[in-house]
Amino acid sequence: MTITQLQYVLAVAEHQNFTLAAQKSFVTQPTLSMQIQKLEDELEIQIFDRSKKPIQLTEIGKKIVEQARNIVNESGRMQDIVDQQKGFIGGEFKLGIIPTIMPTLLPMFLKTFIKKYPKVNLKIEELTTETIIKRLNEGHLDAAIAATPLGNDQIKERVLYYEPFVGYTTENHRLYNKKELETSDLDIDDILLLEDGHCFRDGVINLCKVPKAIADDHFQLESGSFETLIKLSNEDLGMTLLPYLHTLDIKEEERKYLRHFAEPSPAREVSLLFHKSELKMQIIEALKNVIMGIVRGAIAFHNVQIISPIQQ
Repeated sequence: MTITQLQYVLAVAEHQNFTLAAQKSFVTQPTLSMQIQKLEDELEIQIFDRSKKPIQLTEIGKKIVEQARNIVNESGRMQDIVDQQKGFIGGEFKLGIIPTIMPTLLPMFLKTFIKKYPKVNLKIEELTTETIIKRLNEGHLDAAIAATPLGNDQIKERVLYYEPFVGYTTENHRLYNKKELETSDLDIDDILLLEDGHCFRDGVINLCKVPKAIADDHFQLESGSFETLIKLSNEDLGMTLLPYLHTLDIKEEERKYLRHFAEPSPAREVSLLFHKSELKMQIIEALKNVIMGIVRGAIAFHNVQIISPIQQ
């Protein structure tokens, strides 16, 4: 049994196809198939049910894959130990960031991080929270930045900052004349929301204390970006809620429409996520320190009420 064989098994389990798994593993399909067959012969079991399309794991195969993932992750610790002993911070590092955080946070820290740690080869993807959790658990991401808490036993969270919700309401809206908003002022029927799949949307629904099913029944106008929500609000189609960092780049003539909440301000908790196996911790710590050092100057809210990103 070899680490390479286990990596091939994990590739087939993920892609449910031997040819695609071979391509992703940069080997020929016969080589990959032969190595997996050798492992099955050694264990005297069938890991995959090849009669089904797409290929499925057998019941024992599911347990083998779970253990294989642990072994492959643990094997990565050897290089981690060597790197930490040498004080080396470098190599490939795969980072996922959710769409409602990436446009504002990434430009704030990326240049500084690259300059400070030039030997780290950052590979950054914009991903939903659901995909981030899946990829962290499968070992396809080293870390991620998302709204928390997520309550996942396999994933560790390190809080980076708290980001308040900010109201955006134009002259003809009922809340325009209020200097500060209260959560009790909000009505799900006149709030413009992000489309389904964004955790910020679920945070707004939770803030309004409305079950998601009811919110979906009561509201139809949705968008995939905050910029579109602002434009729709400017057309008097409703108010919207924005994350604080997004308001820093808002047009000067639109700043008069921003309304902060009375303290404790409703806010989302933004954290750095990584798998409990704690691989590449030296890079994770470096990333955390750079982000926290930069964000601290732009956002320093402490008296906040954390709104869960999980659908209620």
